[in-house]
Amino acid sequence: MNVDGRHYRTIWFDDDEEAVEIIDQTELPHAFVTRALRSVDDAAEAIATMRVRGAPLIGATAAWGMALAMRRGAGDRDIADAAGLLAATRPTAVNLQWALRRVADVLRPLAVDQRARAAARLAVTLCDEDVAINAAIGRHGAELIERLWRAKSVAPGEPFHILTHCNAGWLATVDWGTALAPVYRAHDAGIPLHVWVDETRPRNQGAALTAWELGAHGVPHDVIVDNAGGHLMQHGQVDLCITGTDRTAANGDVCNKIGTYLKALAARDNAVPFYVALPGPTIDWSIDDGLSGIPIEERDAAEVTHVPGRLDDGEVASVRITPDGATARNFAFDVTPARLVSGLITERGICAASREGLSSLYPERGEEA
Repeated sequence: MNVDGRHYRTIWFDDDEEAVEIIDQTELPHAFVTRALRSVDDAAEAIATMRVRGAPLIGATAAWGMALAMRRGAGDRDIADAAGLLAATRPTAVNLQWALRRVADVLRPLAVDQRARAAARLAVTLCDEDVAINAAIGRHGAELIERLWRAKSVAPGEPFHILTHCNAGWLATVDWGTALAPVYRAHDAGIPLHVWVDETRPRNQGAALTAWELGAHGVPHDVIVDNAGGHLMQHGQVDLCITGTDRTAANGDVCNKIGTYLKALAARDNAVPFYVALPGPTIDWSIDDGLSGIPIEERDAAEVTHVPGRLDDGEVASVRITPDGATARNFAFDVTPARLVSGLITERGICAASREGLSSLYPERGEEA
C-alpha cells in the first residue's frame, strides 16, 4: 500500500541487506517511523511489544528473525535457540509457529554454511507468498461485497456499510491485509462503501491503525466505541461484518481480538452477515475445538489502565484512566464459535465455517488432520 505516494510493505530487507526494516506500529497514528531489526533479539522484541502485530506479519517477522539469527550462528543448536526465543513472544497467533517450523524444516537438512543464505531467501519467499495470498482474499471478498451490495435496496447515494473490529488491514500483514483487502478492492472498483471502525480497546488498533489505513486510502469511515456496533445493527446501519482471525480451528471456530465474539452475537441477532477473512496458514488443523484448544494471551494490565494519545501541545503521552491501585485483567483474544460465522474468506475462495468447508478448499490439509 502507499504512504504519502510511496509504496511500502510492513517489513522488508534494506537496500544494503544488512538489516530488516519494519514500520513501528506503536508509533502510529501520530508518527510514521521505520525501525531496523539487526538480530533475532530485535525481531523477538518487535513481536512481543507489538511493533509488528497481526498473525501474518508476526509469521513473516519470525522468518526474518530466524534469518538474522543464522548470520551469527547456523548450527542445529542455533536454530533451536532462535526458534525457541521467537516462539515464546506471543502464544495465540498460529502463523508464528507455522513460520518457525517451515524455516527450521528447510534449514536442518542443509550444510551449516548454506543456512544463512537459505533462511534469507525463504523469508523473502514467505513475504511474497503472504502478499499473493492477501491479494486473492481481497478478490474473493470484493466479489462477496459486490453481490451483497447489489442485493441491497438502497436509496441513491446511500453507501454499503461494513463494520470491522481491530486491524486486519495491510499493517497486519506484509501487504493488502485480510479483512480490509476486500474493502480496498471494492472501494477501488467504485462500490460506495462506508466502514464503521471499532476503536478496539484496550490497544485501540481500530482507532489508531484501521482508521489511519482507511484515511490514507480514501475509504469513508467513522470510528465508534466498541459497544456501539450492536446499536448500529439494530437500526439497520450495518450491512456486513468482516473481521480477521489470529487462529482458526479445524472446525471453523475463529480466534480474534477480544470483543469479536460480542460482534458476532449482535450480528446473528440482527441477521447481519458475519464473515471472517483468513489466509491458509492461519488454520490450525491440530485443534478440533477453538474454545478449548486455542490458548488466549493475557497481556500487561497497563494496556487497560492507561491510554496513549497525543496532547494538545503535540506531545504523545500515556494517561492513566483508572483509580490508583485499581487492578485490571487484559485478555487479548476471544473465540467466536463457527455457528456464528456466515463464512470464511480465504485465498482459495469462500467456504462454510466448518471442517467440511475448510477441507473442501484445503483437501491436502484436511486429510492430514
